[in-house]
Amino acid sequence: MSLAKHRLHALCPYFAMFPHSFVREHVLAHTRPGDTVFDPFSGRGTTLLESLLLDRYALASDVNPVAACITGAKAYVPPFDAIITRLCELEVAFQETAISPLDEERHSLPLFFARAFHYRTLREILFLRRRLDWRRDATDRFIAALALGSLHGEMDRSHSYFSNQMPRTISTKPDYSVRFWKERGLKAARRPVFNILRNRAVFRLEQGSPSRFGIALQGDVRRATWMFGCHTRKVRAVITSPPYLDVTNFEEDQWLRLWFLGGAPKPTYGQVSKDDRHSKPEIYWQFLAEAWQGIADLVADEGVIVCRIGGKKQAPESLARGMVATIRSAFPCAELVQGPLVSAPLLRQTDNFRPGTKGLAVEADFVFCVGKH
Repeated sequence: MSLAKHRLHALCPYFAMFPHSFVREHVLAHTRPGDTVFDPFSGRGTTLLESLLLDRYALASDVNPVAACITGAKAYVPPFDAIITRLCELEVAFQETAISPLDEERHSLPLFFARAFHYRTLREILFLRRRLDWRRDATDRFIAALALGSLHGEMDRSHSYFSNQMPRTISTKPDYSVRFWKERGLKAARRPVFNILRNRAVFRLEQGSPSRFGIALQGDVRRATWMFGCHTRKVRAVITSPPYLDVTNFEEDQWLRLWFLGGAPKPTYGQVSKDDRHSKPEIYWQFLAEAWQGIADLVADEGVIVCRIGGKKQAPESLARGMVATIRSAFPCAELVQGPLVSAPLLRQTDNFRPGTKGLAVEADFVFCVGKH
């Protein structure tokens, strides 16, 4: 299989500043085929998928259900025929379902949903939201991940997005979105949900899928040793990117995808995770110290931790001090062998929708060798 960017990487354009090329470079530099790689802040599953494509064992976890669904869909990709068969079953079931209960649910939703989706599209979305057992069924999980990737995006650029005009990476807030659409006279177009998902499945799996399977779990990084207890001292490399200091709130930014997976029909705060966005450095560094302590028993002697981190109003030297202190709280013999390597932040897609918003000030990469436990 080609090691060029695999289409499964783009299964869902979940917010990330963690390119597959960065992961591949460090997987090749620090591990061999058959080694185990772990990402405790999996996001859209970049580390897991790239590790599988490079013939490594891959473990991943994230507290956010959106991340768990997307990463889980990459950890085990069901056979193509099973996905298409399941989509056909769901479409037939939808056609046989009484419309009135779906319309009752549709009318009970906030105004945002009537503006965000054509009413016929929203019926199909509501049906899938009810029927997809994404937590327990691998095929349903893969379909749910496809739906998350199409749930919202730029309707003027692609007919593969279900929504009115929105960023594809984050869910803009309901009141702001409604004003944006009203001011521009934008209305949601009818989108055939099942056809779009079938086409997405064909496109994503055209290059095949990894020969290895990974393990992706939803859970707090501080419980990683409990979640992955049978992998104690087996992880050769941790390659990850924790939430940045005072930059974004994933629960807020992914609220519409969280709703599709069973959450509230509005942005929530502190219900999925209280650690999405720390604005005070001392609390942030305490959280990271607890995170590294949560994974410490999984990492092999002389294993490496590769971490991309960032924050507002933070100099590279400040990030370096915080990283060294928190890593050594869990790995007393750890040595910083590379970093901080500072990279320029990418332009954010939301600048097109909210001009003048401020992103992160700096991001930096670190590589630690943990030494002997």
